Amino acid sequence: MKLLLGHSPDADDAFMFYGIAKDAIDTGGMRFEHVLQDIQTLNEWAMEGRLEVTAISLHAYAYVHDKYALLPNGASIGDKYGPILVTREPQDPKSLRGRRIAIPGRMTTAWLALKLYLEDFEELVVPFDEIMDVVREGRADAGLVIHEGQLTYGDHGLHKILDLGEWWDEVEGLPLPLGVDTVRRDLGEERCSKIARILGESIQYAMDHRKDAIEYAMQYGRGLDPQRTDRFVGMYVNQDTLDYGDRGREAVKRVLQRGFEKGLIPGPIQVDFVPMEGAAV
Repeated sequence: MKLLLGHSPDADDAFMFYGIAKDAIDTGGMRFEHVLQDIQTLNEWAMEGRLEVTAISLHAYAYVHDKYALLPNGASIGDKYGPILVTREPQDPKSLRGRRIAIPGRMTTAWLALKLYLEDFEELVVPFDEIMDVVREGRADAGLVIHEGQLTYGDHGLHKILDLGEWWDEVEGLPLPLGVDTVRRDLGEERCSKIARILGESIQYAMDHRKDAIEYAMQYGRGLDPQRTDRFVGMYVNQDTLDYGDRGREAVKRVLQRGFEKGLIPGPIQVDFVPMEGAAV
């Protein structure tokens, strides 16, 4: 059985799916075709139910939870770190109210978190890998940076004025779930649970073979050297990625609840996680 597996062309996702990509784990007869797209595109495709298994923004889950269920693993969760706001010169982030901010898409969790923090700003939607150039060239007053830009903004002569993961920890005392892995519900419970097991084993395999997996992931690092690739992967592929845990699951619910309370998502969301094949119930 062939399944389309969507994820971003980033070092952390490449690391996570290393075991699957190298046919190093038992997939139980399932074959995965990797489909690499930026997260905003994957969010939009999920609205159509285009891929059987896909990474999406947690924010986007609010719009596709009828089609997709959350896998119990594969999440990118920032514990006291997350998307950052960068500017050409240091300034108070609150001074950006009403100003133009380059964002990587309105369905990203980064956008949702920034709206919870700042509320009022002019949005300029830009491909995530062009945001720092847009800020540097003066086409936006600030940029909302995700992925490896969280480590490389200084190379572009920019200043970090806000880390939304730090802010979220201060106000909620929880990590900030950003990207999540999902599976289409119409595959049925048995297949969904098997996919959860396969993904978990792929993540564990990468962790157990870290040096080789990092070398593989570097091809998706967009200029990251080995040290920064390792650091970036460690930020978003860790024990929380293997399993959300109680804090991670609570954080998922809290983000969606806060979004609903602020009128940023259409309704309250019932969060359910796929049980992993072979796990004790």
